[in-house]
Amino acid sequence: MKETFLIGIAAIIVFGTLAQWISWRLKLPSILLLLIFGFIAGPVFHLVNPDFLFGNLLFPLISFSVAVILFEGGLSLRISELRQVGNVVRNLITIGVFITWILVTLASYFILRLSFPLALLFGSILTVTGPTVIIPLLREVRPRGQLNSILKWEGIMNDPVGAVLAVLVFESILAGGFTEVTIVMIGGILKTLILGSLLGILGAYALVWMLRLRLLPDYLSNPATLMIVFLVFAISDITQSESGLLAVTVMGIVLANQKKVSLQHIVEFKENLRVLLISVLFIILAARLQFKDLQLLGTESFIFLFILIILVRPLAVWGSTFRSVISWKERLFLSWMAPRGVVAAAVASLFSLELVNLGFPQAEKLVPLIFLVILGTITVYGLSAAPLARKLGIASPNPQGCLIIGAHAAGVTIGKILQQQGYPVLLVDTNQRNLENARLQGLATHHGSILSENILDDLDLSGIGRLLALTANTEVNSLAALYFSKLFGTSEVYQLAIESNKEKSSKTVSRQLRGQILFNHSFNFEFMLKKLNKESAVQIVQVTKDFTGNDLEIQFNNGQLIPLFLIDYNKKLTIYAEGSQPAPKPGDMLIFLP
Repeated sequence: MKETFLIGIAAIIVFGTLAQWISWRLKLPSILLLLIFGFIAGPVFHLVNPDFLFGNLLFPLISFSVAVILFEGGLSLRISELRQVGNVVRNLITIGVFITWILVTLASYFILRLSFPLALLFGSILTVTGPTVIIPLLREVRPRGQLNSILKWEGIMNDPVGAVLAVLVFESILAGGFTEVTIVMIGGILKTLILGSLLGILGAYALVWMLRLRLLPDYLSNPATLMIVFLVFAISDITQSESGLLAVTVMGIVLANQKKVSLQHIVEFKENLRVLLISVLFIILAARLQFKDLQLLGTESFIFLFILIILVRPLAVWGSTFRSVISWKERLFLSWMAPRGVVAAAVASLFSLELVNLGFPQAEKLVPLIFLVILGTITVYGLSAAPLARKLGIASPNPQGCLIIGAHAAGVTIGKILQQQGYPVLLVDTNQRNLENARLQGLATHHGSILSENILDDLDLSGIGRLLALTANTEVNSLAALYFSKLFGTSEVYQLAIESNKEKSSKTVSRQLRGQILFNHSFNFEFMLKKLNKESAVQIVQVTKDFTGNDLEIQFNNGQLIPLFLIDYNKKLTIYAEGSQPAPKPGDMLIFLP
């Protein structure tokens, strides 16, 4: 017995982590692989039996996990993003949800032949889109401007809205009668909105109060945050079913937009926890499927999926964006982005089990149908969203531009060289004179401190995916590299070398808190200003087949020249760094200092 539990728990973690790693290596949607691996771990090899492993705790554990995922999603929402797209987001989570609900209900009734109450319930479940799928896709596609904000807000807010709608429909099915149904729906909506919002706000300010008065040591701030999230979710959910999802989402939004305390360490913890929870949840939910469940799917199920993608989503989007300011290309992309995620799977699994026990035999079809929709929408949208965005010209899927901190002469020189090669450049500085000179030379600039609290809200990072920290202050360079490593990744943040007389000092910045050393170990601020004070100091050569053995290769190998950038035939930009000095190949363009 003990061995079975150990194997099951270990298999969930191993399969979940392995699926995430393979998806990263192959650039595939992670949830697609998680579903496949979950099915392999469950009905194929019988390594994971969630109902046996967790028993009656299964669905409470799923509910609490979803609550943490939505709370973390709320932490990423900035009210400032709604200034331009607020009307579109509002319409998508109201008009769009209503259109989706009605159309999916009709399709479920006429195509899937579900009874009308079950069709209503199924339609309400499929109103959710899901941040667990959309946010990873947005990171891959990188849509420009307001599209990213619209899809992020819709995906996160749709989950509690859709879950609450599904619960109200479920309770209405049990209540029966038109009058009773109306009372249940109206009462449930009011209780959910009032209770969920109030508890979410109270939970957020309780945490802010504790952090502001330093009532918690640092090592307890993350556990205390989880404690309040669980408490808010439990109180709200016990009072009004599924209102807890709205409460924790509101709590996350309030925390993200308050200015009294820093929550960076909490956000980092929640991001890591979210990846683990998503991995575990999808393995568990997919492992609950049985081969007999798949036999319930027929041709009509795939016709339904086709209609959901081709007809329902576009009508919901165009109905929600009528007379809005977004372009037809943005509407088209929004119409092609509605993958379903963990909330749909969890809610369907819970209701299916209860409805079968209450005498609704057709309810056993809900779970395999939901997983077909999840698998189908993730496959279609996940594999086609990036090519579509590139075709429409509304995305920067592989941002190679550079954010340069320091608009002094050397920073301007580097910025101009990169911009001339076709890469976006943005210079940040607190010195207005430096910025004016950079603007006169055609470079985009931003006035302000790179370490300011709202820097990410203020910067337009379209097409930018690297950081070059070029200030004279090593501590500022290191802090900026540390901060932007969470956005660009540790492999894409670079800073100047520390001056040789400070390198061995015990007061210098720890190696663990720095970015990659830009160009080489001797390229410090003083050296840079002397070498890069004018554009003519830099040389650009096209590497030819006779590169091997010629003077340029000899100088490169002997360290007699300083390579700065390498551009291959696909226009991929490589930045030279200490410990990373790739040899140029024929067809590459080498930018260097002689």
